[in-house]
Formats: sequence, structure tokens, C-alpha cells
Amino acid sequence: MSLLRVVGRPLLASMFITGGVNSLRNPQIVAPVAEPVVRPVTERISALPDDTEQVVRLSGAVQVVGGVLLGLGRFPRLSALALAATLVPTTLAAHRYWEVEDPSDRAQQRIHFFKNMSMLGGLLITADDTGSAPSLLWRGRHTARDLRHDARLVRRSVRATARPAAAIGGGRAKLGI
Repeated sequence: MSLLRVVGRPLLASMFITGGVNSLRNPQIVAPVAEPVVRPVTERISALPDDTEQVVRLSGAVQVVGGVLLGLGRFPRLSALALAATLVPTTLAAHRYWEVEDPSDRAQQRIHFFKNMSMLGGLLITADDTGSAPSLLWRGRHTARDLRHDARLVRRSVRATARPAAAIGGGRAKLGI
């Protein structure tokens, strides 16, 4: 693993771990802000709890686990996708700068919104990063190509040896050997 990944992943993960711990410990602080985004999501996804505080806790747990896994370099692509999935509703709930009237508050919320969008970009790049190792799709395609190549070689080999073997077998049959 490159030095950039060893350093970059924990740095990217740190914000999610701290935010996730905060959501787990104090969901009542985040729940009122999350309510406008959580309601429509829970109506569409029946597996989620109806209580906003429970959804905030669940999101916090995903952020902590995903952040730790990303920071340790374990399942980095999957953990980056999980973190990205929690970041979108978090950003839409907490940083609605277009609804803020005060210019200084609006500027702060805009900064936080685009900071989160930058983190989302980093997570998407991480989710696509194979760490210089070929992806499963690439490996599967190349394995299939190699198998087709090997099958052609076996078929040619069988064809090349089948006629002489048949001729020898036919000759032995005629001689009664």
C-alpha cells in the first residue's frame, strides 16, 4: 500500500469517526435538524426505524464502523461507499445554506456544504481505488479469456493427435492386436 493511502485514509476517516461518535452519544441534538430529510427516507425504506433519533444513531454507527475500517485500510472500497451513503443525507439535513437568511450564517453553511461535497468526492475516488490491484471485474474477464485460450489449445491438441491415434487403432484392429 502506498504512503499516500496509509496517511490519506485515516485522515479522510477521522471526520466520520468523530461525527459518528457524536451522533451515537447525542442523537437528540442532531434529530431535529435531521427530521426533514429522515422522514421522506424512512417512508420509502421500510427497513429503517420510524424514530428519527434511532436513524441518527444508525447513521452514526455506520459512520464509526465505516470510518474505522477505512482508516485501517480494511474493506476500503465498501467502507467508502457506506460513508458516502451516510454523508449525502447528513449534508442535505445539516447544511441547507439556501434556506438561511443571515448572510454570515449562510456563508458558513455554504462552506460546510461544499466541504462535505469535497469529502464525498474523496470517498467516491476511494471507492473506485483498487490500490493498484486489478479489480474483480478485470480479473474475471482475464481469467475467462485465459480459459478460452487454453480450451482452444486443448482442442487443437486433441485434433492433432486424434487422427494418428485413430489410424493406429484401426491398424491394430485389422491386425487383431
